[in-house]
Amino acid sequence: METLEEQVAKRTVESIKFVKKTQFHEDDSHGCQYPEIEARILDKDVLIRIHCQTNKGCISSIINEVEKLHLSVINSNVFPFGQAALDITIVARMESGFSMTLNDLVKTLRQGLLMFM
Repeated sequence: METLEEQVAKRTVESIKFVKKTQFHEDDSHGCQYPEIEARILDKDVLIRIHCQTNKGCISSIINEVEKLHLSVINSNVFPFGQAALDITIVARMESGFSMTLNDLVKTLRQGLLMFM
């Protein structure tokens, strides 16, 4: 029988972080803030952290985007960060149809989020 320490030592954690800072356009004095997304995988669990602008209905849209990727949301936390930003943490479990790399997961989430931000 393996000890808990031996079991934990055998686990591998894969993580990726996609960060794109504010970009300014000549015709836009406010700039365009893109979401910062970080994801980690441990066994069948996925930890997703998103830092984004506050938009009406954005939390439900983000949860929907995660669930479209064959991930079941187990827990989510949302914290305001300043007056116009949110820090969102989502813990999800891979469903049988999940077959993405971590890099593809972050890219797909980012594309989905940009559609409603």
